[in-house]
Amino acid sequence: MTDSPAPTLSGVHHTAFATWKPKETVEFYRDVLGLKPIHAITAKGWGRDSHPDFVHFFFDAGQGSAIAFFYYIGTEPMAQPAGPRGYLGMARHTAWTVGSEAELDAWAARLQSQGVKVSEAIQHEVIRSLYFRDPNGYPLEISLTTRMPDEVDAADAALTIQAMIETFADGPAPETKTIEDMWRRKGELVAR
Repeated sequence: MTDSPAPTLSGVHHTAFATWKPKETVEFYRDVLGLKPIHAITAKGWGRDSHPDFVHFFFDAGQGSAIAFFYYIGTEPMAQPAGPRGYLGMARHTAWTVGSEAELDAWAARLQSQGVKVSEAIQHEVIRSLYFRDPNGYPLEISLTTRMPDEVDAADAALTIQAMIETFADGPAPETKTIEDMWRRKGELVAR
């Protein structure tokens, strides 16, 4: 690691995913979520000879960010990775923010009225979230910040991350290291 400070990142520009359902994807993001299409790139190949022709299209995701999709022309859908649809299947997702409980409720009602299966709102410490999937099966989230993280939260996060790194530095070994070991290490760090 370096001791010099990193240049400032001012936000997420875009996230991008592959789609083999361009019509359904556009209809979902444009018509159901109400995101405006803002840019599209079309290319005959790209770089290596094996790269297929594609359309790369972007939707305004708010606050200067975008969500984008690649439609690879003439290719077959890739098999979904094997694994659980539970926690690992939801780990990589895109989340949008809303400003009030009424807006979160309105999104739940809108998604349900469009035939989208949506979770009940779930409280996660400082956010309350709805979860659902797009036509490609990608997990999505709409969240309401219920309390802004403060300096105490930042100090707690730093200690938690340090304890996690120190506890699990040798990789996952659930039979020998547990979350309780990490909590114990965090307690030791707090006591210093």
